[in-house]
Parts: sequence; structure tokens; C-alpha cells
Amino acid sequence: MPSNLPLPVDLYGDIAKRLAELEAPAPSGIRKWSLRDAALLAATVLACLATVMYMPNFIYDFHARQVTYALGILAAWRYGWWLNHARRARAYGRRVWPRLERRRDAVWNGGWRPGHLHVQMTTFREEPAITRHVIEALVAQIAASGIPATIWVGTGDVQDERTISDLALELPDDLDIEIAFVRQNQPGKRMAIGLIMRAIIRTAPDPDDLIVFMDGDTVFGTDTLAKCCAMFGADPKLEALTTNEEAITYGPGWMRRWLDMRFAQRRLAMQSHVMSNKVLTLTGRMSMFRARRVTNEDFVRTIEADYLDHWLWGRFRFLSGDDKSTWYYLLREGAKMGYVPDALVYTVEIIRGSGYQRMLQNLRRWSGNMLRNGARALQLGPRRVGPFIWWCVLDQRIAIWTMLVSPALILLGLILHPGYIVAALLWVVVSRLLLSLMLFSYSRRVDMTWPFLLYANQVANSLVKSVLIFFPHKQTWANRGGQKAAIDHNWIYRAKTAVATFQYVTTMLAFFFGVAWLMGRTATFGGL
Repeated sequence: MPSNLPLPVDLYGDIAKRLAELEAPAPSGIRKWSLRDAALLAATVLACLATVMYMPNFIYDFHARQVTYALGILAAWRYGWWLNHARRARAYGRRVWPRLERRRDAVWNGGWRPGHLHVQMTTFREEPAITRHVIEALVAQIAASGIPATIWVGTGDVQDERTISDLALELPDDLDIEIAFVRQNQPGKRMAIGLIMRAIIRTAPDPDDLIVFMDGDTVFGTDTLAKCCAMFGADPKLEALTTNEEAITYGPGWMRRWLDMRFAQRRLAMQSHVMSNKVLTLTGRMSMFRARRVTNEDFVRTIEADYLDHWLWGRFRFLSGDDKSTWYYLLREGAKMGYVPDALVYTVEIIRGSGYQRMLQNLRRWSGNMLRNGARALQLGPRRVGPFIWWCVLDQRIAIWTMLVSPALILLGLILHPGYIVAALLWVVVSRLLLSLMLFSYSRRVDMTWPFLLYANQVANSLVKSVLIFFPHKQTWANRGGQKAAIDHNWIYRAKTAVATFQYVTTMLAFFFGVAWLMGRTATFGGL
């Protein structure tokens, strides 16, 4: 769907239809493959084989061996690490999770329930049809669970309050559910969460009460609430968890495919990370916490006024990334985290305007939050964080540069030896095809655009991160009314910008000259 097309007339009905499709059992094995995608796979494999057979022998040329060795070592490291994630994820799905699932279900079916459930939900000018789905699913699951609950709604607009108030009037009188509105008096999602958390603290919750953090566009899948609550009953040491996620996208078709691909990557990564009793994000879409861990002033201030001290940009507060701040706080405290693969939430993404611009905005926000909090996580050290998770955070920063090697080779090949471009492109296609075949195990369907979307996503993400390393203070949030971090554009700021720009340009030049030096040392490229 092109991004300039209007939404369906019956948006509520269309969302319900898509939810029903996503809630249906997912096909498995060969049933995921359409005839079209199978034909595209065969054609891609044949094209790669033909290229290997008939192209000039640049890869195995004796004089180009230094490039080949360097790329081989780099590939063995990167894809060996990726295969390690895949191995851990498969072990979690096949061995660890079934055991946890049986224990969880036994606890829930045995009658265990938390004393009280607090739902912290922030919403900002959502479509009424989306809000209706969100509230209906949430209330239905609270009622089915039999848990006394308070839904705290942080709003910044009267429209959201009216929509939810109208829905509240339709609820049965015998439900043990209270809906409380918390109108934020300062802009930003962080302040809304802070106000809600202070209101929850004033109720003096029991340490083992549960608190849900969710967004106003998140629809719970079947039994998601019960599955998540029961995890805390099954494991008294568990302090926080997050869930599986799917997107219902209204926008360009390629954006839907891109989000589907990213969520498949997320499933694989989450299942690998949680083997270490940690995850790399407690997503704001839906996460759940034990009250004793998050009902304190330190946690609330971390959400409201989190900041970073930077040698060049000084101290600046975070605009978005409240979920990353939450994650860092629990990581610092050594809390045990979990991931529930069979608990699904569905987020409704409405893409207005340019899909490409929205993608870059999302990458900038996600990558910026990751870099800002990852830097602090690394400072905690591997003992406190755990060696595997600590290395995962470090690897995210290293991968920024290793990912840019192949596009650098392609660009330099245009100058030094056009024939090598074919070899570089062949490597890109084959490697991303193999990665996509592994990701298809974590998707509802096969999509042969993924190898190309995967590479484009990796390159774009690395380029965005490479900029944000030097400009970490730049923050925008399109989903919250186009918020931007306040910046005083005086002469001091312009001087700092000049310094950061110089650093970025010289770093990128050094990177490209390093790749060119490696290429230029071979007779194939004629020397430099």
C-alpha cells in the first residue's frame, strides 16, 4: 500500500481481520513457501552458480589473496558469531523453553495469581479504532485472569481520554478493574511514565504485585497477559520480561516486509540472549515487571530524567528510549530478565508520509538509544553484566564498521577494478540468502525480498550508527508528535558541531583508505 493512500474506511474491522489472520496457526516447514518464492530461490541459486562459473577469477586469484584472506577472516568471525546466536536460540526453543512453559502452565492452572496488576499505558493521539482494540483486548484478558487491576492511562490529549472513557462506560459493573487517567503536565513520554509510576507508588503496592508497561497502540494476543503473569509465579527470582511481537502495518508493502524481517531477527536474538537470563531490551511496546524492582525513586528518576555525560556534548537528557533506560537500570541492578516466545503483542504501525523517511527516523531513534545505553552498559563490565551479554553489546559497536566493508569494496571497485564488484555483489547475495533462510524459521511466511532488505537494513543501520557515534545528542521522535531535543544553536554549539564533523569525516576517510590499502596491495588492483 503506498504511503499516501488513506486508511480503510472501517479501520476497526480491518484491524480485526488482520488480527484474526495473525492469530491463526502459522504454517511450518515447506508450507511457508509459495510457488513464487520457491521459484525465486531457485532462480537466485542458479544465477549465483552461473556467476561463479563464468565470471573472471578475482576471488581465487593469487595476487588478490590478501583481500580474499581478509574477507574470509572477517566473514568467519561475523557469521560464526551469528551462527552461535542461531545455535543458542534453537537450544532455547527446543530444550529450555518447553521446560519453562510446562512449569508456568502448572503454576497458573494451580490457581496462582498476583495480588494486583498495575497497567502503565501511555497514549498520544491514537486512532480511536486502535485504542478500542487495545482496551478491549486488555480488559478481556484481565477479566479472564481474575486479577484485580488498575489501568493507569498517561495521556497528552483530550481525544484519547474521551475515547477510553466511552469504552469504560461499556464495561460490566462487576469487573474488578479501575481506569485512572494521568494527564501529563510536561511534554514527553518519559514524563508521562514518571507521573504514572509516582501514582502507583502512592498506592503502596505489594512487592510481588506486577506492573505492565505498554504503549497505546499495542494489542494483546490470545492469553498474553496470563502467560506473562504466570512466569513470575513460576520463577520467584524473575524481575522483568518482554514478549514476542508482530506488526500490523498500514503503509508501503516494502515497509511491512522490512518490519516482518526485523521481528524475525528479534525473535532469534531474544531467544539467544535470554539463555543468559538477560535480554538487550525490555521493549516499551509491552514489558512486565515485579513491583519491588521498579517502585522506587531511583527508577522513576531514571525514566524521567535519564542523561548521558559526553566529553564533547556535555550532559544531555534522553528524549526517547525509556525502554532502554529501564533495561539499563535493571541490568545495573543485576536483575533476572525473561522472554516469553508464545506471548504475542501486535503493534499497529500507520506510516504517514514517506516510508523511507520513516524508516530512517526509526533507525536513528533505535540506534541512538542503543548506542547511548550500550556505552553505559559496557562500563559496568563483563562480571556485572555477564560475559555473553557484555560481548553482545560490544559486538553491536564493532559491527558498525565490519558491516561497511562490503559497500566500501563495491565503491572502491568502481575506481580500482570494476570486475571485483561482481565478486562483492555475489558475496552479498549468497551471504544474505543464507542468513534469510535461517530467519525464515522465525517468520510466518517466506519472503524472497528479505536477502536484499536485510543487506539494505544493515548498511543503512551502520551508516546511521556511524554518524550517531559522533552526534549522540541528536534526537527526534516522529511517533510523539515530531518531538526534538532542545538545542541552543549558539557559537559554542556550532564549534562542537565542527569538531564532531571533523572527527566523523576523518574516521570515515581512514576507514576507506584502510580498505583501499588492502585492495591496493594486490596486483589485481594494480597497486596504489
